Amino acid sequence: MSILLLAGSPSERSRSAALLDAVALDLRGRGQRVDRLLLRELPPQALLLADAAHRSIAAAIDRLLRASAVVIATPVYKAAYSGVLKVFLDLLPQAALKGKTVLPLATGGSPNHMLALDYALRPVLQSLAARHILPGVYATDAQVTLLPEGGHHLSTDIAARLGEAVAQLQAEGLRAPIGSFAPVPFEAVRCSV
Repeated sequence: MSILLLAGSPSERSRSAALLDAVALDLRGRGQRVDRLLLRELPPQALLLADAAHRSIAAAIDRLLRASAVVIATPVYKAAYSGVLKVFLDLLPQAALKGKTVLPLATGGSPNHMLALDYALRPVLQSLAARHILPGVYATDAQVTLLPEGGHHLSTDIAARLGEAVAQLQAEGLRAPIGSFAPVPFEAVRCSV
């Protein structure tokens, strides 16, 4: 099983990418395979023109479809997730997240935008048929410090919340789905009173 880490920031260095880095490190430490998709590296013209047949876009969609679980990280701009994430999600087939567990992560300048996870992103993930959307983790700029040498520092509370989210993803999102029962024809149904 593999977990796709979807980076929805248009910036090369971002706080939301720092959250993904921490999640990737934790998942690898738990023996999980992770794959990272940076949406900012996809061809902008193909994204904006909704060219799902473009080789890079089709490959990105295929990576998402093959993943067992998805971790989506985005900055919050104007009380919503990033535009690059929006155009990518718009290109996905209607049931692209069917059977998958999704862990949403977001960063923003202040706590005022924390509801963007629940009121902007969650409905879109539900419309894409996600099996289970875990409680998201929101971090403010003050809780994620980007260091000049290229690294980052997470506040203790955010690091702990990310650890709990990864544990929940592993416990709930990476279980093999329970097998379904064969259909029972109506005439074979017996009941006792």
